[in-house]
Amino acid sequence: MGRTLTFNIFRYNPSDPASAPHMDKFTLDETERMTLFIALNRIREELDPTLMFDFCCRAGICGACAMVINGRPGLACHTKTKEMPDEITLMPLPVFKLVGDLSVDTGVWFRTMYQKIESWVHTDKKFDPTAQEERMDNGLAEQIYELDRCIECGCCVGACGTALMREDFLGAVALNRLARFILDPRDQRTEKDYFDVVGTDEGIFGCMGLLACEDVCPKQIPLQEQLGKLRRKMALAAVKNILPKFLKKDF
Repeated sequence: MGRTLTFNIFRYNPSDPASAPHMDKFTLDETERMTLFIALNRIREELDPTLMFDFCCRAGICGACAMVINGRPGLACHTKTKEMPDEITLMPLPVFKLVGDLSVDTGVWFRTMYQKIESWVHTDKKFDPTAQEERMDNGLAEQIYELDRCIECGCCVGACGTALMREDFLGAVALNRLARFILDPRDQRTEKDYFDVVGTDEGIFGCMGLLACEDVCPKQIPLQEQLGKLRRKMALAAVKNILPKFLKKDF
């Protein structure tokens, strides 16, 4: 006989003046191969049709179902209930604007972030639709692809100590995104250009190195490695920018 699971779920609709933040308790009989995504759908279909949460692909590709699961950000569709205790607490991701219950608006945050770091290939070349694609070394292409696997779920942001304290912090997802363009030979930005974007405490120097971002990343992107490389690169760029000005001073 399967277990009976208890779900403590955060409830609040900010668009309803009569709504107040609180926790609701639901119970379900566990079924074989049940995930939190399946459980949430059963709760909405069988117990409370007003429950709000996000989903799309059910396969860990869209990142829409990210939430805080027993204190740890993760994807509902990837979390099997058999790996969880009898009582499960679900909260919305912090940092992002709350839509209602477990649903948050990650789109506005990501769009603003991508505009800040200018998340596109910078080149003065004119696009020729008839020309062949530019060739790239396979090894380099694989390195870029490794960083491009981010599904923008927001788990790393929700787990980030700095992001929880500072609204202006770019977060690991932005720094990883910029690292992807640094690798891309088609991007013509200079080291100084990159430094101007992330060489501040809003960027790489605001990272406290707790690395919760890598711990919770559902795609297991090597964020620790990328943040370390970016920190060294931006520190060197800072020295290059400051040293000439320092040497020109009269003492």
